[in-house]
Amino acid sequence: MPPQPSRREVVSAVLEGRRPPYVPWSFGFTVEAAQKLRRHYGADDLSAALGDHLLWLGAPEGFYEDIGGERVRDVWGVVWDRSIDRDIGTPVGRVLEEPSLDGFEVPDPLDERFYAAIEERIAAGPERFRVFPIGFSLYERAWTLRGMERLMMDFHDNPDFVRELLDTLADFNIARARRAADYDIDAVYFGDDWGQQRGLQMGPRIWHEFLRPPLERMYGAVREMGKYVFIHSCGDVDELFDDLIAMGVNCFNPFQPEVMDVESLMRRYRGRLVFHGGLSTQRTLPRGTPKQVRAETRRLLELGREGGYIFAPAHAVEGDVPLQNMLAFIEEVQNQPA
Repeated sequence: MPPQPSRREVVSAVLEGRRPPYVPWSFGFTVEAAQKLRRHYGADDLSAALGDHLLWLGAPEGFYEDIGGERVRDVWGVVWDRSIDRDIGTPVGRVLEEPSLDGFEVPDPLDERFYAAIEERIAAGPERFRVFPIGFSLYERAWTLRGMERLMMDFHDNPDFVRELLDTLADFNIARARRAADYDIDAVYFGDDWGQQRGLQMGPRIWHEFLRPPLERMYGAVREMGKYVFIHSCGDVDELFDDLIAMGVNCFNPFQPEVMDVESLMRRYRGRLVFHGGLSTQRTLPRGTPKQVRAETRRLLELGREGGYIFAPAHAVEGDVPLQNMLAFIEEVQNQPA
C-alpha cells in the first residue's frame, strides 16, 4: 500500500491544479468559539485536534502593546478598542491627521518579533502547509492610519499622498515577505478587505488606479521567491478574480456564499484559482441546524473533490455558533470518503 500524502502535499496538489485524494481544510475561530472547542476537546492546540492543513506562522498584524482600558496599540501606532470585538478591535483616533508622511516612522519590517518561533512551529508540524500571513496589508492598513472617511476623500483630494502611502506600505510588506522566505515556507498570505455586501468599498476605478499597482508589486515579489500567493478580502469582489489571477494570486479567501455564487465560481475558475472558505458564517452556521450544516458541508466537499478548493467556514467562526454546528462540519471533513 503506497504511503499516504502529507497534508502539505495535499494542499500543494490543489494549488498545482491536480485532483487531491480528499479536500483539505483549514478553520478559523474567534476567541469565544475557540473556547467552546477547547473545552470540548480538552486541548489547547485546536489545530492539532482538528487536523488543520495550513500552518500559520509569525505575527500576522505584528504585535500589540496593552495600554489598559481594554485597548492595545499596534506597531504602527494605531490604538484598538477591544471592549466589544475581542479578536481585532475597533481603531480609535488617527495616526496620520494630515495627508502627509512627514515625520511618520515606518516600523522595522525585519523586527524579529514578526517571525517569532517560526522554526519551532515548523519543526512541531512538518507535515503541514506553511503560510506566513501579513494582515492589514495595504488598503486596510492605510485606512487604519488615516481613517476610513479621510482616506476615501484622499483618493480624490490628495492622490499623490495616497500613492506614496500605499507604496510605502507595499515596500514594508515586500521586505517582510522576503525575510519570511528565509524560512522554509510555502506561501505568503495578504489580508486586505476591499468588498462590502455589494461591490467594492472604493469602486473599481479607484481599486485599479490606486491599489492594483502596489498589490501587483507585492504579489510579484512573492512569486519571484517561488512561493504561492494567498489573499483574503471579505465582501463582493468576484469582479476582480480575473485581474487577481493575472496579478499572480493562487488562492482566495474567504469565498462568501452570501455575496458570491460559490458553485458556479468554483467550476469556472478551477485550475486557475483556488478558493478557501465557502461555508456560510452569516446564515448556515449561526442559524442552521446540525443537519443543515452537515448537508452544506457535504455539498461543498463534493464540489471540491476535483480540486481547486480548501474547505473552511467563510470567515472565523463566531461565538454565537452552537457547538453542535461546529462539530457537524468538523466531523464531516474529517470523515470524508477518499
